[in-house]
Amino acid sequence: MKLPGPDHPITITANPKRVRVSANGVVIADTTRALILKEASYPAVQYVPREDANMALLSRTERTTHCPYKGDANYFSINAKGKNLENSIWTYETPFPAMAEIAGRLAFYPDKVTVEEVA
Repeated sequence: MKLPGPDHPITITANPKRVRVSANGVVIADTTRALILKEASYPAVQYVPREDANMALLSRTERTTHCPYKGDANYFSINAKGKNLENSIWTYETPFPAMAEIAGRLAFYPDKVTVEEVA
């Protein structure tokens, strides 16, 4: 486990805007409770509460990965309009203590879905 610091900063802030995630024209998540995680030089990521996602469209996969800063990630695929978007969502169900705010929330690969802030 590594802790965020000056060499690898990570910040988590509430997004004041509404966030909508869609795939193939189907809304997968719609929330006013997204968190924005900014990590080092990576693009910002929206973490959405599961309660604000249509979990009926998601199926857990066997894929797992490890981040030395956040912990072990699990993955979901999206099934929208007959198209399966394999491993398009990741989640840290039991992240390291420094990242506890993102526990159980869903993050989406922007090359597989549309993530937009709605006015």
